[in-house]
Amino acid sequence: MRNAAETRIKLLETAIELLSTRSYHDIGVSDVCKHAGVTKGAFYHHFDSKAALFATAARHHWEKGKDELRAVFSPEVPPIEQLNRYIELVCDKQKRHAVPGESEVCVCPIFTAGGQVGPEDVEIQDCSRELAGEQVKYLASMVRGLKGEGMLGEDGDVTLLARLVFQYVHGLLTYGKVFNDLDTVRSDLREGICRILNLQCKFR
Repeated sequence: MRNAAETRIKLLETAIELLSTRSYHDIGVSDVCKHAGVTKGAFYHHFDSKAALFATAARHHWEKGKDELRAVFSPEVPPIEQLNRYIELVCDKQKRHAVPGESEVCVCPIFTAGGQVGPEDVEIQDCSRELAGEQVKYLASMVRGLKGEGMLGEDGDVTLLARLVFQYVHGLLTYGKVFNDLDTVRSDLREGICRILNLQCKFR
């Protein structure tokens, strides 16, 4: 028998697992309970709604991965190495989170859910925007470092460039998922980011 804390964690992890292979609208409370092995009573003891579960699960998932991002974008790591590590991290996550029998490319379930819901699902949209903003902040710190060391070809706006990199990466992953083509994702990832940042050729 699980205790209350274990049940809550199981619901959060199940939500992300289901969202990795199905759309937000295709997942019901019954599906979550079945896969988590809990009753609906237990579900509603912890969460008021499906949206509340998925928003909390997204933030839980984000917190679990923050140490990895902090290591990649540490101020002690040179900016160009941050860029290399970020590209490696994106590719490595494809290996770790690929689902057997599904596309070999996986997209961010949290950000994807934000694009699947309508304006009535404010909780999911707000969460997706919030966590996207957090990722952009990490990327902005890297871009700021590259700019400060004179590695960029132009004096671009740091936040804009960081946002464009974020958009490009998630768009590329979506392309890779549609075409089930991880090789193209890997080959285009560095080239696209370097072009967006206008990274000088000698640093690519």
